[in-house]
Amino acid sequence: MSKFEPKIIKVHISPVPTHWLDPIPEISVKFDNQNKYEYLYNYYPDEISFTTEELLGLTRKQAIQLYHKKDVAYIQS
Repeated sequence: MSKFEPKIIKVHISPVPTHWLDPIPEISVKFDNQNKYEYLYNYYPDEISFTTEELLGLTRKQAIQLYHKKDVAYIQS
């Protein structure tokens, strides 16, 4: 792993649904080496959640590992 992997500098989390037909939240991020947001992942808010603060400064790989960690914790609970 390169020590120069791009880091997340901005995060956009779409709204949590208020109705069961609403789409599930998506997270888009902007890395320090680009000018546009890109899709990172979506999630089921009744199972796991994310905040901007916990994603800022992470690499893509670290952000995916965070998702996996939360998902496993939910499944094992």
